[in-house]
This record gives sequence, C-alpha cells and structure tokens, in this order.
Amino acid sequence: MGVKALHHVCIQTECYEESKKFYTEILEFKIVKETPNFHNRDYNTWLRLGDFMIELQTPKTGTKFSKWSSMNAGPVHLSFLVDNVTETYEKIKSKGYNDFKVKNGEEIYKVENGYLFKVKSPEGTEIEVRDEADI
Repeated sequence: MGVKALHHVCIQTECYEESKKFYTEILEFKIVKETPNFHNRDYNTWLRLGDFMIELQTPKTGTKFSKWSSMNAGPVHLSFLVDNVTETYEKIKSKGYNDFKVKNGEEIYKVENGYLFKVKSPEGTEIEVRDEADI
C-alpha cells in the first residue's frame, strides 16, 4: 500500500476560537497556516505538534454539526504519549483548563502498564494522554 505515516486528523468545530486556543495554548500545537474564507468555511487552520498535524475547520456556511459522541462509529479519541502524565495533567490544570473525564472518581487512572487521563476539547474531541506506549 505504501502508507508512510499518519499525516493529520481533521477536526470540525462550531467553536473555532475556543478550539484553536485549546490546541495551541493547552496542548501547545503551533499554527502552520490559518486560512479565512476557505471553501465556504469561515476558517481552515493547520496546527502542528512534532510530525503530527490537525486540520481545524469551521462548518460550511449554513451547516450545523451533530454533536460528537463516543457512541458513534469511527474514531473515538486522540491519544498523545508524554513522559509524565501527572506533570502534564498539572500543567493543563495550571492553565485554567478543567474539562477532564472522571473514571471511578479519578481524573488520572492506572491502565495496564502506566497511567492516563482524558481531557475534552471545546468542540468535544476526547484527548487521551498516557505515559506508556506498550499496549
């Protein structure tokens, strides 16, 4: 097939400024290109973190999105690997962001070989942050 790598994930949002702020200020993506008035959308923006990119889009004019749900088919969350889950969690909280998923009364919880937490972006994308790549 010749696939070399995952290039990007496209995320659509009706709360563009809040989502852009989340990905750039909280998760520290860098804006590569922000294009207003892109194919009947208010914005189409490319964000980069290392070799990974997010294409952040607003809806086409006159379109309303269905709300995201983990019960939909297709991708359920994005997962990022970090050196220290607790430090990353504390860094996000120190920036004033607090929309974390709670499991068994905890925001950080143990999985097979490490720890993880999940944070919800303004448009509803669930972001998993973990400290162990082994599955």
